[in-house]
Amino acid sequence: MRLAERMRDIGTETAFEAAARARALEATGVEVIHLEIGEPDFDTPANIREAAKRALDAGWTHYGPALGLPQLREAIAADSTARRGFAVDPGNVVVTPGAKPIMHYAITALAGPGDEVIYPDPGFPIYESMASFVGARPVPIPLSEAHDFRLDVDELRSLVTDRTRLIIFNSPANPTGGVLNRSDLEAIAAIAIERDIIVLADEIYGRIIYEGEHHSIAALPGMAERTIILDGFSKTFAMTGWRLGYAIVPPALVQPFSRLIINSVSCTSAFSQIAAVEALTGPQAGVEAMVAEFHVRRDLIVDGLNTIPGIRCRRPQGAFYVFPNVSGTGLTGGEFADKLLYEAGVSVLAGSAFGRVGVDHARISYANSQSNLRRAVERIADVVARVGAA
Repeated sequence: MRLAERMRDIGTETAFEAAARARALEATGVEVIHLEIGEPDFDTPANIREAAKRALDAGWTHYGPALGLPQLREAIAADSTARRGFAVDPGNVVVTPGAKPIMHYAITALAGPGDEVIYPDPGFPIYESMASFVGARPVPIPLSEAHDFRLDVDELRSLVTDRTRLIIFNSPANPTGGVLNRSDLEAIAAIAIERDIIVLADEIYGRIIYEGEHHSIAALPGMAERTIILDGFSKTFAMTGWRLGYAIVPPALVQPFSRLIINSVSCTSAFSQIAAVEALTGPQAGVEAMVAEFHVRRDLIVDGLNTIPGIRCRRPQGAFYVFPNVSGTGLTGGEFADKLLYEAGVSVLAGSAFGRVGVDHARISYANSQSNLRRAVERIADVVARVGAA
């Protein structure tokens, strides 16, 4: 079969490939501790599940508006206005089946051949993949361990050209857990305004933060009209399988996004949107308990990894990942991940899955029980000790 040439430029998300390898190993009888997938290990809160059941029984099983049900767009606008610190018009809210379409639509609508898209390295691999797919040039901005995996604003400024159409950042970040502070955002905003560039602010982990508070760049003067906020329900409400994402976009992008939705997915399932209204307006105790548990797990995994010779691990401020540097073991991140899986039954990701900067790192998701995290640290220590003795 002859594929279109652009298919050569589309990448993938290796977390799913790593999970498949781990499951194949499990099928042979090996016990595997899964620390590879970026998915909360909690159940969707009961009130949200019950709302979905009621919606199904009430007949919310048909097509809905391309941009989302009015009641969900209104709930998102109210929630975002309260949490993000700027007035959100429901008319600027776009609901999608998962948050990945927001990346697709933003890059497709704004960039093409000859244009440039700046994205974080290490960062979520779909940023680079989609920029390449539409024919644009992906331009990585390195996030250094020494800088707590926050972008260097001076370096960002040096990467911006007259061809830059979009600046993407993610805070709190996958894979590092790094968080941009207000001064970082102010500097990015100054560049975006000065050079008339749209910003894609991936805030999918915005409520999973342990120190300080989350800041949204769209709340800064002059930025609401040039910011696309990406968010969703997967991480905050443990709803990964529900496929529910949303964007807050400048008015000029509402109709382009609508056309892209109609041409790709038509709309988002109605009953799940009714459940999402309950997620935003109902009790938040489940979210708070999940974040508190992730906080405990973060400290457990960071403290444990830092006791292992050859590994150093920054303490992230958000999300549920750590990005340890394993170069002191003599292994690359890829070699480290392979050894952990096949010699110890611990499944993690090579840091290089998230960009060139991650070659000496691994990404570890601590969306697993405290007991499993302790066992994983013990197994990692054993593998590293054997490497050192070899």
